[in-house]
Amino acid sequence: MSLDAQTLDPQQLKTWLLAAGSKDAKAFRLLYHATSSKLFGFALRILHKQELAEEALQEGFVAIWNNAATYQSHLAAPMTWMATIVRNKAFDVLRRSDDTVEIDAEQFDSVVMNALRDPQATPIESLQMSGDAKALAFCMSALEGLHRQVVALAYYHDLSHSEVAQQMSLPIGTVKTWIRRSLERLRTCLAKREAP
Repeated sequence: MSLDAQTLDPQQLKTWLLAAGSKDAKAFRLLYHATSSKLFGFALRILHKQELAEEALQEGFVAIWNNAATYQSHLAAPMTWMATIVRNKAFDVLRRSDDTVEIDAEQFDSVVMNALRDPQATPIESLQMSGDAKALAFCMSALEGLHRQVVALAYYHDLSHSEVAQQMSLPIGTVKTWIRRSLERLRTCLAKREAP
């Protein structure tokens, strides 16, 4: 039985998932056939390579089979729960691969950075932005684009390292390294600005 990914019935998926939780292999097969193409596409958007996406999908479905008994329908829709598992496996695959993933630096929230760097701010806006904030904005603008983007997502948008990694399609290790290095550069830059 094959279903179009666009017409997936959440109730049917829930039924199959709960049955898979009781180790019903037939229900799991039906669940796989109904959702694998959509979940593969999701993994491919993160990994950009078919063989890596296939690896993440396979690992994801092993985890779905092993954890189906823990699925709680009141916490997440079946596709959301499965997509989260596949996403996490895709990030695991990314961390293991030597490939670096390039992203478009334009994804960064330029409105926030422009507001912080605006030398033409009104007096009220200037009062709202302390000297420390202005110094930080100056130092932030000196960071490389992608590093600035990672730091901004983590600190201005209050995202966790794993959420930043997901949003930017980067390995979490890369995100942590960039944040650590960027914070060191910011500390150095701020120290220089404070020196007489």
